[in-house]
Amino acid sequence: MIRFLARRLFEAIAVLAVMSFVIYCLIGLMPGDPIDLMINADPKLTPDDAARLKALYGLDRPIIERYFNWLSAALGGDLGYSRVHTKPVLEILIPRLGNTVLLLGISLLLSLVIAIPLGVYAALKPYSRVDYAVNVLCFAGISLPPFWLALLFILLFAVTLGWLPAGGMETVGDDGIWDRIQYMILPVLTLTIHSIGGFTRFMRASMLQTLRQDYVRTARAKGVTETRVVIGHALQNALTPLVTVVALSFGGLFSGALITETMFGWRGMGKTIFDAIMGNDFNLALVGLLFATGFTLLGNFLADICYAWLDPRVSLTEQDET
Repeated sequence: MIRFLARRLFEAIAVLAVMSFVIYCLIGLMPGDPIDLMINADPKLTPDDAARLKALYGLDRPIIERYFNWLSAALGGDLGYSRVHTKPVLEILIPRLGNTVLLLGISLLLSLVIAIPLGVYAALKPYSRVDYAVNVLCFAGISLPPFWLALLFILLFAVTLGWLPAGGMETVGDDGIWDRIQYMILPVLTLTIHSIGGFTRFMRASMLQTLRQDYVRTARAKGVTETRVVIGHALQNALTPLVTVVALSFGGLFSGALITETMFGWRGMGKTIFDAIMGNDFNLALVGLLFATGFTLLGNFLADICYAWLDPRVSLTEQDET
């Protein structure tokens, strides 16, 4: 177990190191560095002033040298300051990360709570009217883009009916829980509908395949009740492929959250990264994208733990030995 955790930690560090270099280079190649923005904002700055400022901040050096200087400072705990917010990057990202985790966690939980029973029920009645209806709803959910859903919900529930706020996170002067929940309903609903279709389809396909296995037919031949066959034998084995899909969807959920948070004005990681890129806030965008990468790696690690829990044939100790 310890060897498995150590290997996973080493792999995560290696991936973060490679991604930090790739992201740093991509952001560094974007047109318009902070000095150029200062020149555009203050026409009194001369070319000599610009050259002196670039030398002061190290922007006149090769990008490889600038990356290793940033990496050395980051390993020492200095991730830099945000140009737009004039604060340390971590002071901005930690609260925003909590907001995104809350939003994604609730939407992911709701998606799985709805998708798993729907997928199982559709698999138990294949090619029936119920199965066709579930498939149609799934395809509709997969086909609808998040931004269109967000606009539809804002128009219906906020503008036409006036039941829910159109955007934001809280009412000024109101710190109540119900007020916060009202602002969360539309973003959570958007992400849930966007995710539920794919999860239901995968659950249905996995359950259909599991129900055709020999051990399921053997259990039925021995007189085991249908409920125990479905829940005790088939469902646990059918959940294993779904775990893979959920782990791989962490990155997709982050990208979906970017659109959803921007549409609803939710102060999360997605909107923060988007605003940082649009405002040429290099440090904030770089560290925010690394946080998103780390979040995806964490999802894959949790998936490995779930494999060992759901499937007795999978053992973390055996993975260490191999």
